Amino acid sequence: MSLPDLIPPAELIGQVSGSQDPEQFLAAGKEFFRYFVEYCALKPHERVLDLGCGCGRMAMPLLSYLDRSGSYDGIDVDRPDIEWAAGNITPRYPNFRFRVADVSNTHYNPDGGVPAHRYRLPFDDNSFDFAFLTSVFTHMMPNGMRNYLSEVARVLKTGGRCLITFFLLNESSARTIKAGKSVFEFPFRSGPCAVRDVARMEEVIGYDEDEVVRVFKANGLTVGRPIRYGSWSGRDRPVSFQDIVIAEKTREVGKWVRPLRRLFSRPDRPEFQRRTEYARVA
Repeated sequence: MSLPDLIPPAELIGQVSGSQDPEQFLAAGKEFFRYFVEYCALKPHERVLDLGCGCGRMAMPLLSYLDRSGSYDGIDVDRPDIEWAAGNITPRYPNFRFRVADVSNTHYNPDGGVPAHRYRLPFDDNSFDFAFLTSVFTHMMPNGMRNYLSEVARVLKTGGRCLITFFLLNESSARTIKAGKSVFEFPFRSGPCAVRDVARMEEVIGYDEDEVVRVFKANGLTVGRPIRYGSWSGRDRPVSFQDIVIAEKTREVGKWVRPLRRLFSRPDRPEFQRRTEYARVA
């Protein structure tokens, strides 16, 4: 089986890439592979978690990079994506595993059985050297984001790293949005997040940068500097499209903290109001 045999069907590529072009699909994986190695010092022998893996876009360049002592686990809410990846990649690369997370999301999996704020990753504590989430928190409400980040921190080893993408809202992005330079506007705000469309809240979500850094810190994750900002906001010299946050697990959180957080967490019921901080000004 050659690499072209591992290219997913066009309809699956279109769901994760916005285009059915296989070259664009592969290019996105190659782009982030460079970040994994250059920014996060990913090594071939390490254990990797891809949360929101789709049909394997980010897995493709890792197939020839991770050695037999390394491994990859991918999780996604989209069952057809996982079934394709598990049926086509895993038989040839047994250290690459894929599984479904039956998590509800109004945009991607409205019939999911577990709300994001209650989900627990099916892995032991301190299992992974490196974890990444690309375009996951850009579609997730605050309590789900906080729980997922807590779970990522739980399964990372101390000294492990994570790379996570966001649409970060700060003074700089506020200026470019108001100037009409951004791809997205976020005119509706509720607490630390803002959305483009209240009728489809989880389609595009932005987060206040200060809140993101605070949640990382609360979970024992130290955010590395600089944050790599993306082109979505129209800023100069972007790194990628979304903003990239890289962090290292520098401490353990108390054993009972995460179960208690999950126990007392409630579904998000945001009351969005139109604001002008991040809306384009006429």
